[in-house]
Amino acid sequence: MAEPHGVPAVPTRVFLVDDHAVFRSGVRAELARETGLEVVGEAGSVSEAVAGITRSAPDVVLLDVHMPGGGGVAVLTGVTSGAPTPPTPTPTGVRSAPVFLALSVSDAAEDVIATIRAGARGYVTKTIRGDELADAIRRVADGDAVFSPRLAGFVLDSFTGRSPVPEPALDPELDSLTRRELEVLRLLARGYTYREIAEDLVISVKTVETHASNVLRKTQQSNRNALTRWAATRHLD
Repeated sequence: MAEPHGVPAVPTRVFLVDDHAVFRSGVRAELARETGLEVVGEAGSVSEAVAGITRSAPDVVLLDVHMPGGGGVAVLTGVTSGAPTPPTPTPTGVRSAPVFLALSVSDAAEDVIATIRAGARGYVTKTIRGDELADAIRRVADGDAVFSPRLAGFVLDSFTGRSPVPEPALDPELDSLTRRELEVLRLLARGYTYREIAEDLVISVKTVETHASNVLRKTQQSNRNALTRWAATRHLD
């Protein structure tokens, strides 16, 4: 009997990379409901991801963009710049190198462009439904490029030499933040420690503390919990 359209005879092997274990569990549960997909491993850090991807030889890597230690770009660089691994035999032939699909909370143009330039085949946000994510995985495995609707424009603008048009400021406090302060704010809102932020942005912990203090002052928030709630109302987490 012929296989359903879009479902391969041999399962597409998927590796999950995200620093939040609860989120990985949710994605694994969603993909378990789908036909033709098999999760063969997961990792919560850059070093674990590079080693796990090399060892398990997946078809598709679902890749978080912001993680301590360099994030998704560091994983891409670590896998693609390492020593080539032997091809993996499969019932239908030889398994090639994995393709990468970014799965992130961030829809910032700089994150999308940096990740695609590093070698990812697509970029979708974590607002995606489970069935849509499964379809995106199958499509990148088949050689397509996949993007959440508004993100494709960022990539086109980048490769045609045009800068993406910035979104208007949501309010005066947000507009007062520098680009680096906004990066620190986003990571604080995601629950990162100062040390993890320092590793992710490749700056010192002292510098992170200075940026965090400036963010609190400019947004007129009294502590980190209040700041996190403030960021959530502006969809910055």
